[in-house]
Amino acid sequence: MPMRETLLNELLSQPTAPYRERLVVHRILAALKEGGVPHFSDPVGNIIVGAASKAEYRKLVSKKADEPLRIFMAHMDHPGFHGVRWNSPADLEVKWHGGAPTHFLENCRVWLTNGKEWKGQGRISKFTLNAAGTSIDTAQIRLNEDKEIENRRERIEAGDLYGAFDFRAPVWREGELIYTRAADDIVGCFAIVSVALDLWSEKKKRGKFPFLGLLTRAEEVGFIGAIGHLELGWLKKARRSLVFVSLETSRTLPGAEIGKGPVVRLGDRFTVFDATSLRVFADVAEKVLPGSHQKRVMDGGTCEASAATVFGHRAMGISIPLGNYHNQGFQGGPDASSPAGDMAGPAPEFVHLQDVSGMITLCHGLLQPKLSWADPWKTKKQAFRKNLRAARPLLRSGP
Repeated sequence: MPMRETLLNELLSQPTAPYRERLVVHRILAALKEGGVPHFSDPVGNIIVGAASKAEYRKLVSKKADEPLRIFMAHMDHPGFHGVRWNSPADLEVKWHGGAPTHFLENCRVWLTNGKEWKGQGRISKFTLNAAGTSIDTAQIRLNEDKEIENRRERIEAGDLYGAFDFRAPVWREGELIYTRAADDIVGCFAIVSVALDLWSEKKKRGKFPFLGLLTRAEEVGFIGAIGHLELGWLKKARRSLVFVSLETSRTLPGAEIGKGPVVRLGDRFTVFDATSLRVFADVAEKVLPGSHQKRVMDGGTCEASAATVFGHRAMGISIPLGNYHNQGFQGGPDASSPAGDMAGPAPEFVHLQDVSGMITLCHGLLQPKLSWADPWKTKKQAFRKNLRAARPLLRSGP
């Protein structure tokens, strides 16, 4: 199916930060409603895709079935700041949430919004790093001068504002590369929404797939949305196997390079993932994307598959190699504030369109019926036994 690039651009254009995902939520809900995809919000504010209510969700989970239920996860936030207080009508003190570059920050451009009627721009005038020196802790933003500057402190509460690094545009394309303020993990959310729209596009097949989507909040500050959902207890009475699939945009690494296909993610910095599920996944990838996918432990960061693993669920992941992870200019490129490298300053994130398309293809591949979930090692087991039979004469000859 053709990729919905317009929807991707619209989602990437929405402002977001940890705990401030409302505009991404609104655009996703509009797309799901327009496509006739059932959905609802859990008590944490995550979006559940593929079920219209808690009751329908629990019914799907508790249904006896040979096919495991695939629960695709992605998060709707990206590192950014919240306003704390006005130090003057033009100077806003902010608290940073999530990862960030730590060099070449002074005078860097930022965007701000209250998530409603006001949007503005400014620059970092002062900043402090966290105790580990790995991210921004606090900063002062000098707002750009405009006719509203004198009344802003009275009109808008500091705590209503949030923002992050700003570049020439929220999103733009150069060849097959998409540059944006925040690909991580809006691209993963797009992939889940796109798959759901595909699944519900054919009336005869609606609701007949072992599919759920979980679009979470505040992942960048410790998987808060995912943990909140797993703590609801809705999965305790599952009568079928569950497999969580984390969809992420992850820091590019050797063997996980931009433009060479999505990555079968074997693990993250915290843990390796479920070997049985990964065997099924690797077979699917070889079938649907032969020669156009990659495979490795993506230990440049962590992902929500680790949260699912900690809570006792089978989990695996798909990653899209991400340029300038968390707006750190590792790869440089247009609008980078410094030369590329590990000591770089702010830069737009970027992904390759074919990698995004490949992620969607892998998701559809994982939803195919009659995959080898029950015994994915059958072929390898037969090969091992054949080797043993061939070796028996030599075993009897020694030691």
